Amino acid sequence: MSRIYGLTLKGIDALPVEVEVCLTGGLFSISIVGLADTAVKEARERVRISLGTLGIKLKGHVSVNLAPADLPKEGSLLDLPIAVGIAREAGFIPEGVGGIFMGELALDGRLRQVRGGVPAAFLARQMGLPLFAPRGNAVDVSMVEGVEAYACSNIAELFCHLRGERPLQKLDFALPEAKDLAIEPDFADIRGQAAAKRGLEIAAAGSHGVIFVGSPGSGKTMLARAIRGILPPLSDDELIEVMRIRSARGMHLNVDRTRPFRAVHHTSSVVAICGGGVDLKPGELSLAHRGVLFLDEITEFRRDVLESLRQPLEDGSITVSRASGTVTYPASVLLVAACNPCPCGYLGDVVKSCSCSPSDIDRYAKKLSGPILDRIDIHLQVPRLTPEELLELGGDAENSLSVKKRVMAARAIQLERWHPFGINYNAELSEKMIKRHLGLTREAKMFIKSVGVNFNLTGRGLSRVLKIARTIADLAGEKNVRDAHLAEALTYRGGTVLER
Repeated sequence: MSRIYGLTLKGIDALPVEVEVCLTGGLFSISIVGLADTAVKEARERVRISLGTLGIKLKGHVSVNLAPADLPKEGSLLDLPIAVGIAREAGFIPEGVGGIFMGELALDGRLRQVRGGVPAAFLARQMGLPLFAPRGNAVDVSMVEGVEAYACSNIAELFCHLRGERPLQKLDFALPEAKDLAIEPDFADIRGQAAAKRGLEIAAAGSHGVIFVGSPGSGKTMLARAIRGILPPLSDDELIEVMRIRSARGMHLNVDRTRPFRAVHHTSSVVAICGGGVDLKPGELSLAHRGVLFLDEITEFRRDVLESLRQPLEDGSITVSRASGTVTYPASVLLVAACNPCPCGYLGDVVKSCSCSPSDIDRYAKKLSGPILDRIDIHLQVPRLTPEELLELGGDAENSLSVKKRVMAARAIQLERWHPFGINYNAELSEKMIKRHLGLTREAKMFIKSVGVNFNLTGRGLSRVLKIARTIADLAGEKNVRDAHLAEALTYRGGTVLER
């Protein structure tokens, strides 16, 4: 009996699967057991024909057991380990061959790219075994340091390597360098809206959630998309986190250090946002990890979808439980939302009058619950500029690269300060850390006590004001949080028409 290691995916983790192969007499047939789904069972024909291209003619009954038997196996990841196990049992490759194998077989013996290259590399490093993967997975496999990994184009190349005839070249560890990519729209392309730009800069510096409220055509969507250009590149650890999620989801890996930006349509379901389904795939929240989750027209989202964001926005992770299992995904996102102030969209507009009744406006405002609004740090009104104002504005606005440099400097300060505590941004501060390490001056404490009651802040709202003030101080390069920083922070929590 031959034993070969393959793998299957559960969430963003790769789990080892022991492929046991036994050849017995009788008429030729292949049976696969071990809680395999349809895609795994269909490997029988792919394996038989691809081995036939090498002149391997199988005889008798082939029994394949995928252990552990109670672990669900799905997809075509196990094609290659099944083929290697059968070939070793039939004597076409040496007995001492070991490692972890992954890949889908074509009928002509080619190896097709599969999802899960990054999790597979982590598993191989953990088990101390070499990893053999398709050539299409070379980029994502090579992103994990300390792994002995090989990539091959077809099963013939692999078998030559395993027999010692033509060794494969070991993949070198490689991560992309950070580049200043031009991302549209640029801050310089946005006319006016100085207050909104300032709010975006603070949001990017401290990873604070932000909501824009304004009439149609005021520039909310353009502002939201412009935040991509002022966010710092992904660090090495963050890049691996992002690539691990993308790889497990089977997405095309555009390997650069640009932070994810996921613009979600308002018709999306809870499963699409949070993840789940039969195979427990990560949702948009996790795909936006370490980046931006943009909810345009947030008031048009279903109530249950918005309420499902409560816990992930607070904890930075989401646990998905289904009948097939339970998986925890990372979900540390910068939430950017946009909406109109009323159903017609023109409440408070300087050009067009609102046609909504007071009851319509109240009903519209209630689409966003208090707990959700309380979890969004920065609330910004975006007034629509008149044509005259747009024409009068000059073209000398600050570009995204200049703002990005300030954001990166502020984040560097935060990383140095909070890294010993295991966090990266001011938005992640706990209540205990706010009390002990925020650095409020005596005047700032007196100020927040005297004016804080006028803003009707909840405990969470007050904490978020303090976090925003800390970020404003970091942008200014100041060690302590002063009353001026608190005053500006309070303007971003002063409420919108949605909080009347």
